[in-house]
Amino acid sequence: MKADVRVLTFRGAEMTEWIDAIARLRAEVFRNFPYLYEGDAAYEKHYLSMYTRSADSLLVLVHADGQVVGASTGLPLGDAESAIQAPFAERGIPVEGAFYCGESVLLPTFRGLGLGHRFFDEREAHARSLGDIRWTAFASVDRADDDPRRPVDYRSNDSFWARRGYVRQPDMKGRLPWKQVGETRETEQTLTMWLRPLENSR
Repeated sequence: MKADVRVLTFRGAEMTEWIDAIARLRAEVFRNFPYLYEGDAAYEKHYLSMYTRSADSLLVLVHADGQVVGASTGLPLGDAESAIQAPFAERGIPVEGAFYCGESVLLPTFRGLGLGHRFFDEREAHARSLGDIRWTAFASVDRADDDPRRPVDYRSNDSFWARRGYVRQPDMKGRLPWKQVGETRETEQTLTMWLRPLENSR
């Protein structure tokens, strides 16, 4: 890892001071495929407030050259939005038994340094420290293999997630609205959950 890269962690309201920087980073990274997200400051503040309100949420921040270059979030599923909780309720998984690993964003220059693994290591360790958590989970947006917006050199993270022990759950779907690049209004996007038993964490 580069010597000038620092990884910092914050819990709950401690992450409030970083919200603007995280929002800008999310807008930059998620504008690309597969999210194709057209950043909106109001939406970002509403969404990220979910983490600042949770006393047991976690922010893993990557800082380099005086700026935030990466961020990863997580919180107990019981503190997440109802749209995220719904697929678990439908499966019969109690919300108090799962920890939701939110989105991870990292500037391209800092990829390949092991930070993706660090994001999961930190969140899984944090979930384990809370006690009574049986699952860690996250969601990935659904895109068709023949989506014309898919770059020719695009590589999904599916194999990386599988190596971490996560298994895609095709019957666990969540839905969140956001404005896609080139659109004038929000449309509902479908996301599929990935689960991993916490007791098998590395």
